[in-house]
Order: sequence, then C-alpha cells, then structure tokens
Amino acid sequence: MPQKSETDATDSSRTTAPKGQAPNAESAASGPAPSVRVRGRRIDKQDRKQYLVATRRAPGLSAMGLSPLSLGVVEQALRATPDIEVVDVISPRSTVGASADGLSGSPNVIVARMSESKAQLLHQQGQGQLIVEPDQPLTLVDALPGPSMVTASVSTAPPLVLQVLVVAPDETPIEGAEVYVYGNLLPTLAITNKTGNATLSVFGETPQSIRALYVKARSDYWSFYQTQPSLDPTQLNVVVLRPLVETYTNFPQQQVMGWGQKAMRLDQVPSDRRGQGVKIAIIDSGAANTHEDLRSIARGFDALEKTRSVSNWMVDTISHGSHCAGVIAGSSENKVGILGFAPSAEIHACKIFPGGQISHLIDALEYCVEQRVDLVNLSLGTDQVSELLEQQIQRVTSLGIACIVAAGNSGGPVQYPASSPNVMAVAAIGRLGEFPPDSYHAHTLQGTTSDGFFSPRFTCFGPEVAVCAPGVAVLSCVPPNNFAVWDGTSMAAPHVTGLAALVFAHHPDFAGPFRARNAQRVQRLFSILKASARPVDLGDPRRTGYGLPDAPAALGLQLDTQPLATQGTSPLPWFAPLTIAPPGSILAQPARENLHISSGWTMPGYPPTNPMAVVPQIGMPPPLQRSPYWGWWNGMR
Repeated sequence: MPQKSETDATDSSRTTAPKGQAPNAESAASGPAPSVRVRGRRIDKQDRKQYLVATRRAPGLSAMGLSPLSLGVVEQALRATPDIEVVDVISPRSTVGASADGLSGSPNVIVARMSESKAQLLHQQGQGQLIVEPDQPLTLVDALPGPSMVTASVSTAPPLVLQVLVVAPDETPIEGAEVYVYGNLLPTLAITNKTGNATLSVFGETPQSIRALYVKARSDYWSFYQTQPSLDPTQLNVVVLRPLVETYTNFPQQQVMGWGQKAMRLDQVPSDRRGQGVKIAIIDSGAANTHEDLRSIARGFDALEKTRSVSNWMVDTISHGSHCAGVIAGSSENKVGILGFAPSAEIHACKIFPGGQISHLIDALEYCVEQRVDLVNLSLGTDQVSELLEQQIQRVTSLGIACIVAAGNSGGPVQYPASSPNVMAVAAIGRLGEFPPDSYHAHTLQGTTSDGFFSPRFTCFGPEVAVCAPGVAVLSCVPPNNFAVWDGTSMAAPHVTGLAALVFAHHPDFAGPFRARNAQRVQRLFSILKASARPVDLGDPRRTGYGLPDAPAALGLQLDTQPLATQGTSPLPWFAPLTIAPPGSILAQPARENLHISSGWTMPGYPPTNPMAVVPQIGMPPPLQRSPYWGWWNGMR
C-alpha cells in the first residue's frame, strides 16, 4: 500500500514496485526497505550557528601596550567570507547612545552565523581583544527538565486516554485552559476547546500512576491543582474553576490593590507620588496597550522584528510582559482593574519574546540608552553567563540605568543575569491566605514566618539575592482586557521595579547629589531599596536577601514603623535613614560593622565592587538585635 513520508506531509513521493509488478506485502518483507525520497532540512547536519562578536571593553588594554582592535575591520572580513552571514550589527542609534560610558573600545556588537570551527578561529585571531560567543536563547520560565537517563520506551505502550471538562461554577465551559497530567514519565498537555473539553493521550501510564492534575485558565479564574487525582478513562472528568471575583469583590469594576503592593505599604504612599518623570523599560514579550489598565503605554521597541514592524511591541501573544506591566504601572485614573506602583511613569515595552536571544536583549538595552531610560525590568534568564551581555549591563549602569532582575524559578542557584554584580536580584515570597487551598499556588508553599510569609519552592536563592518581593498569586493584566493570577520571580521583580520608580521620582537624593546619570546613581538606588527592606526571617538569608522593600521607608516618609516579621536578618533597622558618601569624600570612612551596607555584595566570596560608606544621620535608632545569620551575611565568619 502506498505510504506518504512522515518527514514531509506534502511530499507526493511513494514507494512503488518495479514496472509491471504489483506491490505486495511479501515483496516488501523479503528484501531491504525501499528508498524514500525525503524533503526537508536535516537538523543533524546544521553546521552554522549564530554567534556574537565584539571587542573586549575592559579598561586597561591600551595601558598594556596593545593596539586597539577595529571592529569595523572584523565586520568587513566577516562579510567577505562566503560561508559567514552577518545577520545584524547592534550599535548606538544616536549621539546619546554614543556618549562616553567609561569603557574602552566600540560598543558595537556583530551578530553572525558561522560554523563552530570558524568561530574558534576568529576567537584565536582576536588575541584576547575579541569576544566570540554563542547567541544564547533566553527564557521567561524554566523549561520542563528532560529525563536524566532513558529508563523506558513508550512507543509500543497503549495510550491512557483521558477526557477532561473544565467549567465555571455555573457550568459555563472554559475555553483555552491548559490541562497538565503528570505521571512517572514526562507530563502531558492539552488545551480545552470551545466546549471546555480536552483530550489527553498519556503513554506508559495507568490511572493509578498519575501523580498530579494541573489546570490553568487563560484568565479570570484561579488555577486548580490536585495530587493523586482520581481520573477515570471511562467517563468525563470534570474540573470546576473558581472565578477571581469570588476573592476580589466587585472586581474588576472596583479597583484592587494587590496583596504585594499592600505588603510593601504602597497604600500608605500619598496618591500624588506615582512615578512622574521616570522612564521604565520592561524588556519582555511586549505589552497589550488595548488593556484598559495599560492604555497609557505609548512607546516601545520590537527587537525581534525591528526591520519589519514598528508597532508589534503592542502584540503580547504570551501575556507575560503585560502581566509585569500591570504590576508596575496599572492605571490609577480609570478606577477599575488593578493599581500599579507607578502609573504616571513613562513605560517603554521592549519585545524580545517569544524567541529571545542574548543579541535581542543587548539590542533592547541599547534602545534604553537611546531613550534615556531610568529603570529596566528583566523577568528573564539564561543558562550561561554572557560576557557580552555583562559588558552591555556595565555600559547601561555607567550611564545611570538601573537593572532589576528576577532571580529565577528553578529552585536552585540564582540564574544569570540576576547573578551579575551590576544588577539587583529579586527572589519571590508568598503569603498564606492569598489563594485558595486547591490552587497551584498552595503547592509552592513551604515553611512560614509568624506573619504567614513563605519562600516558595520555585524561587532561586543564593548570596546574589538582594531583596525579596511578592511572587505568589500575583494579580495583574493579561490581553486582551482580562486578569490572571500568576507565580514566579518574574512577578516579584516588577514590584521592586515599581517601587524603584517612586524612589527615582520622589526621593530628594535624585534631585540633588545623585541626579547625574552615572553608576553612583544606580548604586545609591540599590542601597536605598536594601536599607528600606523589612526582614523576612525564614532561617536562610539566601532566600530573602535584606528582606521586603518598604515603600514609605524608601521614600523617606515619616510613618509609624511596624516590623514585618521576626527581627533579625537585616543588618540595619529597616526604617533607618541613611546618607551614602561617595568614595574619596571626607565622609567616606570605613563603615562600622553594624552599618555595613555596601553598593556591592558583602557575602563570602563576593566582596563589594564599589564600596560606599554608610553614614548614619543624627538621631538614628540603634540597630536591631542580630540574628545568628547576621555575621555570615555581612562577610564575617
């Protein structure tokens, strides 16, 4: 019987018998398999990959007597090589971008496709002055890990077919809900159709071996998570999701301030302080400014399609960037939906997802330089450190742009770029009572403080964590004009970015001694945020850093000070007013150990990169009682 090649569904090639002889099963079985014409692109023969090429900009090359390497000459050589394709050249777009950043060499980055052998040769010929590295992919969330080893084959196993119906309490079917079934092997996913039905074919499993069922609606409902579910393959399995309006009364007609904003005491900040004059870039998946709470977003950049579309940044196909934007800048004028930290700030939505790579992030950061952005929110990560991305982060920092980065969601060490010493890394915390017990949010729960705060299982941790912020059951915007409750350090970072915007806009230091756009401005911001943080004592400061930043304290407002949780992990009382003395000033004396809050890391193995003494103002309250972890946290053994 004629068969179509599985490698090309449109291919009309067929296996045929010799002329004059009918094909039959016996002839096929008696000889070797007949050849089949295959169309397509063989992925195992792809020998060219995308690389980034740029000069190493670390200071000191000229002092060592090395002649500066011209990247223009390198570009010409690459374009003249037949088997190398120059895809793009990322460079400053204006005189603003070309301004001095304190680093030697050109800020340009060449994006080129070449073989690994050519990349190695180019690196060798650069003699240490040239960086050649793969253009790594970026992720918004951690991909499901593959099996560490192949322990079984399911190709011949009969599928376990499960029918799941997802409905609202009034039995209205919910379309577009994600239904995950977790067994002993890899998880299986299906999406509900218009009737709310999803069919899952699970291979190598039985009803008894299914470990968990997870259902997540596209918007407007709480998720559902159940371990050891009783799923019946002989009938329809019905899941009823709780609408958000059961939790948030009259929502979205009545405006809501999220539990995270309240925990950071945004509700005690005067309503006229909403981030006026500050520019924030959200480098993510775009922002749907069709949403009623995001209509003020009028500027953006699409690094994925920059030569084809100037407005595609408004299209957010995966909703992630819109969710982050809502936390930062949800409108305060419309009195509906949600309220963000800095609704009066100027938001720039930079789109690099889906499909983002290091080159796209470098390009988006160059856009931030051109637009004189103040803050960058990065709810993303990558598997490996990138020297070129680190150079770009150093560049934007030297020009006064602060990067606030999600620590990661793998439950392991802090991911890059959050692990960079030039950014502020944010871990996630949750709080009991902010989500239904049968939701997935409850599955993230582990040990709590007396006030109900906890460090979720997924949050990355380590000495690089500067602060923590709400990242469990965070309510925010999703397109087209809906709301969803999500988890992740991706949700925690925007809380800190939003507060940072208020500090830049309304703290007197940034209208005075730290007004200039330079690295000292960035470090001052980070110091204020860390000094404002209230301790969240969960027994491991690597999971919470200095604690949860407090909005009134960060803005220097005189309010009653109530501790968030058990005192102890913060080296300073969270309400202590500070004065930062730049290095070289008359006030820059070695900081006393109980006032050590440098601009760099202070943990063992992470010495401060640009220490700034902390000078207490007259009348500063005495330090809080130290916890057992205090000395280790501050680099003391």
